[in-house]
Amino acid sequence: MTTEEIRLVIPAEEDFRPIAHLVTGGLAMRLDVTYDDLDDLQLGIEALLTLRDDSGDLVVSLSVDDGVLHASLGPFAPEKVHVGDSDGGLDLRRVLETVCDTHEVEERDEGAWVELTKRIASPAEAGG
Repeated sequence: MTTEEIRLVIPAEEDFRPIAHLVTGGLAMRLDVTYDDLDDLQLGIEALLTLRDDSGDLVVSLSVDDGVLHASLGPFAPEKVHVGDSDGGLDLRRVLETVCDTHEVEERDEGAWVELTKRIASPAEAGG
């Protein structure tokens, strides 16, 4: 089975963030993803998008494989995404642990990339 991937390259500036949400929402509609799963995924993506506000390129890749949505975002400065326990506030790690099934940081030549997964339930499975 071939997994299709949507790859979006946008400027990292704040004005372009809604485009990432629009593409994510469009994919979710096509896959009949529940509102709760879409909301979780968009919260995770937004938490990452806010780490950059510059004119460089930011890549958002989305794919679905066997009921699991995969998102890959980057590049980021490694120190921005390698956050440990802070003062107990709402930090990136805590947000991603709450809204995604898994999140991993992968170091590449151009910087750090964050890989997210979210198991998606169809509305019938979610009781909706």
